Amino acid sequence: MNRHPSPVSRRRVLLAGAGSAAALLGPSPGGGTAAAAGRPRAGAADSLQPYASYWFPDSLPSGTPGDGITWRSLKAWTPGNDRDLAFNTATVPLAERFTPVPANTTARAGQARISALAAFDHTAGNPSQGSSTADYYAPTHWAYLDELVFWGGSSGEGLILAPNAPVVDAAHRHGVPVLGTVFLPPVAYGGQLRWTRDLVQRDAAGSFPLAAKLVQVATVYGFDGWFINAETGGGDAALAAEMQAFLRALRAAGSGHGLRITWYDAMNSTGQVGWQGALDELNQPFFQDDAGPVADSMFVDFRWSAGRLADSGRLAEQLGRSRYELWAGVDVESAGWDSGTDWDAIIPGGRDHVVSYGFYRPEWTLRHLPAERTPGQFHAADDRFWSGEGLDPTRPGGTGGWRAPASAVADRSTLTALPFATTFNTGHGLRWYEDGAVTSAGPWNHLGLQDRLPPRRWAVRTAGQHPEVSLDFADAWRGGSSLLVRGALDAPATLELFPARLPAGSVTVLDLTHRLDPASGPVTVEVAVALRDAPSPGEPAPYSFLPAGTLAPGSGWRTTSLRLGSLGPGTLHALGVRLTGRGGAAVAWRLGALAVRDATGSPAAPTGLRVTGTATTDGATAVRLGWRRAPGPVRHYELYRRFPDGTREFLGGTCGTAFHVPGLRRARNEPAARLEVRAVHELFTVSQPSRTQLPW
Repeated sequence: MNRHPSPVSRRRVLLAGAGSAAALLGPSPGGGTAAAAGRPRAGAADSLQPYASYWFPDSLPSGTPGDGITWRSLKAWTPGNDRDLAFNTATVPLAERFTPVPANTTARAGQARISALAAFDHTAGNPSQGSSTADYYAPTHWAYLDELVFWGGSSGEGLILAPNAPVVDAAHRHGVPVLGTVFLPPVAYGGQLRWTRDLVQRDAAGSFPLAAKLVQVATVYGFDGWFINAETGGGDAALAAEMQAFLRALRAAGSGHGLRITWYDAMNSTGQVGWQGALDELNQPFFQDDAGPVADSMFVDFRWSAGRLADSGRLAEQLGRSRYELWAGVDVESAGWDSGTDWDAIIPGGRDHVVSYGFYRPEWTLRHLPAERTPGQFHAADDRFWSGEGLDPTRPGGTGGWRAPASAVADRSTLTALPFATTFNTGHGLRWYEDGAVTSAGPWNHLGLQDRLPPRRWAVRTAGQHPEVSLDFADAWRGGSSLLVRGALDAPATLELFPARLPAGSVTVLDLTHRLDPASGPVTVEVAVALRDAPSPGEPAPYSFLPAGTLAPGSGWRTTSLRLGSLGPGTLHALGVRLTGRGGAAVAWRLGALAVRDATGSPAAPTGLRVTGTATTDGATAVRLGWRRAPGPVRHYELYRRFPDGTREFLGGTCGTAFHVPGLRRARNEPAARLEVRAVHELFTVSQPSRTQLPW
């Protein structure tokens, strides 16, 4: 049964929701620019602030852009005239992943995968390198995602949106490719057919210059391809044929760079917008034709039904394609886990999955919370969305109502090489910590600083009560968060943290940095290590337990180092901890860092730190900084200010080699602000600094 509203009413809801929730769409039918409303824009106080890039294909709108919006032509773009390029370039390579034995008996490997269309900010005014708020959509359940679309575009701002570097770096660290968006909006929302014609224009040689530009942007910026959404009506079959030829040229030009294309089910072979809700003869030419693949995957519009999805999967296979290259759209923007979805049409429980699926706007897990929400509340909601109401993927439930991804889709992991380390940093926080001490007291977000986090939230094996497990922001060893286990441990509890494929030998060491909160009872801690996979889905791995000591309240952070040589050589297949309480007292145990290594070492220092631009207004100075990359492996770079009394303040971090610092003010009578940048290793050791000064 199709539970969706009618196509017309649904379309209005989707468009209105996109315009109001994230202001992605342009002028509404009543006029005005939704994207420019209700949000402060950059002004003269910080003219150096870099933002994520966005363009029109070629010709620009008539009139004047709204406050804080810059109209740009992609056809005219070159890397050399892009002043924000260094701030928008992602540098983390796309990690390889493997699929461990599933956490439960219903999750499938090799069948349905998940795409997500997520809006992180407005099209215009989206900071390139994070900002000074913790209220930010910080996805961490990458293990279930196969593709992230950086959703955006607006007829009042720009139609082509490149992902910002922090999002790409975080996704790549977890093996998830990220696509930019090409959005040609409906006429009712400001779309103009000339922009479609601009996109597919040919040059004198018959080539598609905008296809070449899209490939150049993706390769220079460091992301993985494009989501093409052509929803402007009024075209004809000739325009549709040009769009198909454009897609083929784009795919051919990008394939050598590993780029991919996802086509949205809107324009069909007549040139009109049809929203088929299926793969059929009208939209098949944009997915596959007699010459082979045209797009790598297709996002099937929300009008699907069980019958249409089944027919779509069969047609894909008849074309020699995988049925799982079709994403059935699942709209969660307005209702999240209460969204009415015919899950059996996509991921039936008793037979093979029909197709893959794509979430539209999963950032609902943040946006539906009240304005005074905290990062902890967001992650609790996000865990429920992805893991299920029971917050344990080993027992997710879910054959009716909300079918959490953990109940149907096998998770994946990138832990395949040493060294591995995490400080359980989510990429945003209320403060910044280093070695358990606060070095910046202000809230922040920067997804590029996010660590690899436990994919199975939260797999706990115990014969007693299940403790509460969360990513907590009240204290941390490094970054903005730590892992917190709270509750009455009336029986030993094993918390499964990471599926892995890490080589281990006689010199391999595991480091654990942990502490108790002041009101906690004592806890005996053991590290759980498995050299073999779980015997079957849903079963625990065959752990060995290595003692890591008994902690008492008030002892502060402690780092315990354990040699794994006693286990014999092999491959670590799973990592976790076992906690045992004492005397029935409730516990509050924090895990601040976990590392597996064969050796230690510090990275080489970056060089050439320099000020590349300043802008001062009302006594506050914004600064652009650049430096040369340190030789050897570097996880990211961290920027500091050193004050006259010798103390340091954390200013921010980035995976690139350029950074923007807003609002510096003179400290007492210092002659110059002293600035430093340090390289950070995968084990979170830091280099010597490169220094420069900003004279007052």
